[in-house]
Amino acid sequence: MRGSRATVTDDTLAAMGPRLRAAREQHGATLTGVSRATGISPSTLSRIETGRRKPTLEVLLQLAKAYGVSLDELAGTAPAVAPRRSGNDKAVLPLTRYVGGLHAHKHVLPAVDAPPARPRQASHDGYEWLCVLYGRLWLALGTQDLVLNAGDVAEFDTRTPHGLANAGPGGPVEYLIMFGPQGERLRPRTLAAGWSDR
Repeated sequence: MRGSRATVTDDTLAAMGPRLRAAREQHGATLTGVSRATGISPSTLSRIETGRRKPTLEVLLQLAKAYGVSLDELAGTAPAVAPRRSGNDKAVLPLTRYVGGLHAHKHVLPAVDAPPARPRQASHDGYEWLCVLYGRLWLALGTQDLVLNAGDVAEFDTRTPHGLANAGPGGPVEYLIMFGPQGERLRPRTLAAGWSDR
């Protein structure tokens, strides 16, 4: 029994580095920025993210607070969570329980009374796929402005500056996001006529 517990602990710690990197990138932070916020040196943060150093509980608590995630999320053991609300009253419902690798969220933007300003853009490592479920979503992607309606899908490299907003007066907007922090992409598969999926 003791051996199996050690294996679980080792596996959890081994996955912690990529999860911490994913949490940092999802937060849009650099190693230098996190170092300034936490007092942990960039070289230590880098060694933890690459698995060359095991993080202490104190370090994990600092990083979880800096990234706005729980220790359970970093360990991949978080239970289902309630929607989070951001400063612009957007609700975000995580659909996956872990940090790192491909993960999914459902977003709900509230209704607006007037045409919005162009969405504020950000860029970071990763790849994103989104699908509009309801309403009209404004995607500002680099110099392009796209209005997506229910059923529309977009995918893009998140190193391209991007921002999202409700496209205008009317109801709320609901959309799904799949995000790969290391640049993972979805792989569509289509079965040819007569093929079996087994």
